[in-house]
Amino acid sequence: FAVIVWMTEALDYAVSAVVIGALMIFLLAYAPDAAKSAATGMGTGAALALALSGFSNSAVALVAAACFIAAAMTATGLDRRIALVVLSRVDARTNHIVIGAMAVGFLLSFIVPSTTARVACLVPIMLGFILAFKVEKRSRFAGLLVITAAQTASVWNVGIKTAAAQNMVAVGFIEKQFQATITWAEWFIAGAPFSVVMTVALYFIMTRMMKPEMAEIAGGRATIREQLDAIGPTTPKEWKLLAIVLTLLGFWSTEKVLHDFDTSSTTIAAIALMLLPRLGVMNWKESQRCFPWGTVLLFAVGISIGTALLRTNAAGWLANLIVQNLGLQQASAFAILMLLSLFLIVIHLGFASATALASTMIPIIISVLGAVQTPGINVIGMTMLLQFVVSFGFILPVNAPQNMIAYGTDTFDAKDFIRTGLVMTLVATVLLVIFSLTYWPWMGYMTQAA
Repeated sequence: FAVIVWMTEALDYAVSAVVIGALMIFLLAYAPDAAKSAATGMGTGAALALALSGFSNSAVALVAAACFIAAAMTATGLDRRIALVVLSRVDARTNHIVIGAMAVGFLLSFIVPSTTARVACLVPIMLGFILAFKVEKRSRFAGLLVITAAQTASVWNVGIKTAAAQNMVAVGFIEKQFQATITWAEWFIAGAPFSVVMTVALYFIMTRMMKPEMAEIAGGRATIREQLDAIGPTTPKEWKLLAIVLTLLGFWSTEKVLHDFDTSSTTIAAIALMLLPRLGVMNWKESQRCFPWGTVLLFAVGISIGTALLRTNAAGWLANLIVQNLGLQQASAFAILMLLSLFLIVIHLGFASATALASTMIPIIISVLGAVQTPGINVIGMTMLLQFVVSFGFILPVNAPQNMIAYGTDTFDAKDFIRTGLVMTLVATVLLVIFSLTYWPWMGYMTQAA
């Protein structure tokens, strides 16, 4: 039911979370328990605890805290200022403006832990430039800028653990199932090289397939400088927020190296600082206006579904079917990674949310990896690598909220997004093969010594 609702978008995501939660309670409560001799269910008390189990997961706290950071960025205008400062450093050549937009997307991935918020910040700036540059809204250059902004955000969801909510889904399931954690730095070492190469590929794909009508914009840098001057000098709140976020980034990147504070704990502490009177950057009422409660609700219920799949052994049953039908019992780590990656890429075409996709598929993937008999499979590492593939929502505008934000600008046709997205997916798949044969095995992410 959850998969059908999320694939068809028959219900709003927040509403679907409430409906799915209610269904879980009553279906689990009265479903016969195979572990008991009598055909009795677990009862509403135990079912309620299982349906709400996602809300107690540390990953939910991290996602909620990330939403607060994104809200603070919007409330203070720091994200817009960073974007304009970076773009003011590039010259008026159209290809350099594209590079500037990609650089902004890259930098914001570190400090704005929400893909939708990053693109929602960057797209209006791009539209402002298009208007100020006196460029046609439906020109190739306009479409190039907006699509590149959305795709850059998706590419760096792979490289940075805190860049997207769906990454926290995988981290949450790994912590619950294996009592192990993947630090920010470990994720970055595994995923950032892939994102770097993919970013370079994205530049060439976009500038070749949507070649701008002009090579240079007259007065381009001056226009950007005017917009930067219009927002005035940096405010004390922006300086405080920047200091908090950079300190937080320092804690994230040095986890288990200089200290033992986990990512969720340090992020919650940062939110507490942001909300303190005088020291903080916003009050509770301001944060409420920008806070996406529906996102957190969907995320928590998604983790509850995954937990129920694992605890009731439904994920194990599905995993055995997949392993047997695809002949994965003795398959190599490379073959398993490729087959499951292709499966995720195809099924993503039916999902409008990577978070929903991860919530549904990561528990099954964990069970599949546990069911194969290949010696030495690194289940945690392989789960992380397959989570990277969950972010490959490059093909359709409806595959991710950031894609829909870009499409809503009416600067390009859906066929432009699909054309470039198909090539991006093909290149990403080729890179997946290359990294799966070289870097990731060398680093021990696919197999481990006996």
